[in-house]
Formats: sequence, structure tokens, C-alpha cells
Amino acid sequence: MTAQSEHVQVHSIMSTQSMQPLVPAHVDAHILAPAVEAEALECRVASGASVAVCERFRARTQAPSPGFYDVTDLARAVVARSSVVGGQVVVSTSHTTCAVIVQENEPLLLADLAARLCRFAAAEETYLHNRFDIRVINLDGPNERANGHSHCQHALLGVSVALPITDGDIVLGRWQRILLVELDAPRTREISVQVTGITSSL
Repeated sequence: MTAQSEHVQVHSIMSTQSMQPLVPAHVDAHILAPAVEAEALECRVASGASVAVCERFRARTQAPSPGFYDVTDLARAVVARSSVVGGQVVVSTSHTTCAVIVQENEPLLLADLAARLCRFAAAEETYLHNRFDIRVINLDGPNERANGHSHCQHALLGVSVALPITDGDIVLGRWQRILLVELDAPRTREISVQVTGITSSL
């Protein structure tokens, strides 16, 4: 090994080591996360006819983005129409720049979330997805947008949420709401609400 190659190797090792994240003082690398000790609250069994219902909706979002839209009541209405008393509901979108989450519908919190999403992937940054001079896959002609940031933000959130249904209603915490999150420009979005489960007892 020459002196020059040895210097490069040492420099590479040092650079790699200096980039390693520090382990927080309260973390022990030898201790696994403990199993949760849970107190049983209830166990419900529904019997009856099995059904699967899927309703699709179209909604128009508005500026600015990221923007949040409450679709909880929309989903609850589908559950009510399905007559399912026990099962689950899945709320999803058909898009890669629009997400569905469960979160608190509090204006300042939503502003915080929007700011963090923009910090993670700002519209002003450079994205290969926006390079229409070299990109050849999944182009939408004159409607194609420079929205690489929207796709990256979407990767943090996801396309759907699944929640339990008990006594004919969606099980949500006190502050939990189902939110559609627009990460791109205002446009028409598709939302699917699928309910599966058992109807009232036979």
C-alpha cells in the first residue's frame, strides 16, 4: 500500500466515523424495548352476516399546501350505511401526492405539521423528478407538474389508514380525526372508504 492510498483509507475511515450519530445517554444498546403490560378493557364478539362495502368520492382541494381536510364524518357515514356493527374501515386515496392520516384537527398543530413536512422536502429544493429534460417515465403531458417535494412528503405519511369499528361506529380517541392531506396544488382527489365486517346479529 502506497503512502497516498494509506492516507486516503485513513481519511475515509475518519470521515465515516465522524458521521456516525451519537447514542443518547439513556439508550443501552444491549436492552430491547420492553413488552407492554396491558390491562384488558373489554372483548366484543359480533355475529351476523359478513359484508364488504366500498364507496368512492371525489373532492376538490384548495391552496395552500400542505393542506388538511377532515374526512371523519364522511367515513362514519359510509360505516352507518353499511350496517356493519363490528369490523374495520380503511380510508385511502388513489394518489402519490395526497395522503391520509389520523391526527388531531387543531389549527396550530396542523401548521406545525405542514412546516415540518416542508422542512423535510421543500418545494424550492432540487428534485430529479422535476427534470423534464431527462425524465421519460409516468409523464402526464402538459399537465405534468414539478412536484418532487410532494412525493417525498407523501412517503412520510402514507396512502391509507385502517381503524376498528365497534357498535357500528369507528373507534377513535377523543382528539383523533381522519385527515386527507393535500401535498400538491389544488386539484380533484379521489377518496375510497371500504368497510368490512359483520352486520347486526341474525
